Order: sequence, then C-alpha cells, then structure tokens
Amino acid sequence: MWGRGCRGGEGCGGGAAVSEVGWTGRLPSLRSMRRCLLAGAVVLACSPREAVVVGSKNFTESVILGEIIAQELEYRGLPVVRKLNLGGSFVCHHAMLAGDLDVYVEYTGTAYSAILELPQERDPQRVRAVVDSVYAAQWDLEWTEPLGFENTFAMLIRGETARRLGLTKMSEAVPHAAEWRGGFGYEFLGRQDGYPGLLDWYGLKLRGTPAGMEPGLMYRALADGTVDIVAGNSTDGQIAALDLFHLEDDLRYFPPYEAAPVVRGAAVERHELLREVLRDLGGTITADRMRRLNYLVDVERRDVWEVVGEFLDGLRKGWERTAAAGRREEGGGRSR
Repeated sequence: MWGRGCRGGEGCGGGAAVSEVGWTGRLPSLRSMRRCLLAGAVVLACSPREAVVVGSKNFTESVILGEIIAQELEYRGLPVVRKLNLGGSFVCHHAMLAGDLDVYVEYTGTAYSAILELPQERDPQRVRAVVDSVYAAQWDLEWTEPLGFENTFAMLIRGETARRLGLTKMSEAVPHAAEWRGGFGYEFLGRQDGYPGLLDWYGLKLRGTPAGMEPGLMYRALADGTVDIVAGNSTDGQIAALDLFHLEDDLRYFPPYEAAPVVRGAAVERHELLREVLRDLGGTITADRMRRLNYLVDVERRDVWEVVGEFLDGLRKGWERTAAAGRREEGGGRSR
C-alpha cells in the first residue's frame, strides 16, 4: 500500500507527481492539464458546500482509488475538490470527523485494528459488520460497497533469497530471519496489527532494530540489499518488477483488508448521486486489476489521471454493454 503517490490535493489529482521522496521530475501531460483546468473551473463556479471532497492516503493505490471516485463523480456532473495523498489512516480518519473530507477508500482490517483498536479478528464478515456498525453509530460514517479486492500486508524478501533457501511461507522463514535486517513503514512499526504482533505470532526475531522507512523507499531498499525483509502490500505493482517474493502468511496473522469507500452521512444527504456512484463502483476492481493499475503508475511511471481515465472508459463501456444486453433481453421477452 505504500508506494509513490502524486500530490493530487495540492494540484490536480494526477497532474505533476510528487513522491514521498520529492519531485519525480514528471510534468503533467497536456491532456491532464486541460482536464484539470476544466475541473477547477467547475469547482470555482460552485460553493465549497456543493462540491464533494475526495481524499486519499499517501500511497499510490490510495491515490488511484481516490482519483477513480473523483473522476466518476465529475463524469456524472458532481463538482469535486481533491485532497489526495493526505497522510496515513489516522490523518484521513480525523479529516473525515472534522468534515474536511467527504469520502476516501479505507481497508476493513485497518479500521478494525488501527482506528478502533480492537483485538485481532480474522473473520472478514465479522470485521465488516463491526466497522459498519461502529462507524455509523459513533461518527455517522458509512462503509459502502466493497470495491472487489483485498490488499493485505505482504511480507517480502528478495526473489533470489526465496529461491536459494526454498522459502514460500513465513513460518519457513523464521529460522533464517535472525540474520535479516528489517525495514518497515513507521505506521506498521506501531500498529497493533503490525510489527509487534508479528514478532509474537510467528516467534520472529530479526537482526537488530528494524529501520523505519518512508513507504516509497522500502521496495528499493529491499531490492538493493539495504534491508532483507519488508512489509509491503499484496496488490503492489513493484513486487514482480523488482523480483521480490511474497511470503505466505500461513499462520494467518494479518486480518482481512477489504477495500471500500467510507463516506460521511452528511455528504450523502447533500448528494444522492454520491451513493449511486459508490454503489456502481462496487465489485469492479479485482486484485489483479488493482495490481495492474499500481504497476502502470509505479513502474511504467504513467500519469495517475490518465491511467484512471482509461480504466473508467473501459468500465463505462462494460456498463453500457450490460445495459444494452438487458434492453435486448427485455425486448425479446415482450415480443414473445
């Protein structure tokens, strides 16, 4: 989940990309600039209260998902203010409570373990039921339809190491880990469902104190040998590109991390179309499709706005074909 992300909230959601380590050197395309100016004109013509404020966390996947929501809302005529690449889960959650965001994509396991600080739970249905009820009762926040994939933590080692030692599972790696240096995101190091619990669950012991790293640096640090194991994410496009290996969580330490938009009840009351858009996006993104979108941005260095635009163009064509087939079926039924 922690890759390079464009700073959409400070620009145009997919324009000039700024990574967690600074300016990437990529200028926005002319197409993105035109669309950005058009979107900005729409927002300026509306009061802030009329616009839907779409946020995201500070990694590539979250920025992509936020941009998907933003572009589909704009396509259907709702003005949007982007506040993408804000920060971690806690930053986005508090922005929702303060009314500074209307919607962003969260992961059920993160909400359950990190936001609600509840003990580990590995039943996906139970986790979803709890976050649904608590978020609604305490904060008037609604979890909408799941997008269609999970993005769990992925314990990664170099592919060469996995092949040389014949490793496929976390439990198999434990005897070797005492010689490994760890590198983890700052949030993972302190989370209840992160590093401390992982050590206890697997009886894991690493060499020395693990390095705290910005998410965007971890994969490269692993690939170049600076560290030997990191906690990445299962849908990250850089895993295959850098020949990294995802160790199976065979003892099922990590909870389910189902991706779904969280929306403020007040925003849904203001904009009935908002719920319709989020409902339509439900179930449209498989893990393979998300991995591909991440790959296009992180590895091929494509513009976020353009990658999302192409994805939504294909999605809308699919919706149109489905609707047309339904009309034909209805027409055939009447003729009979």
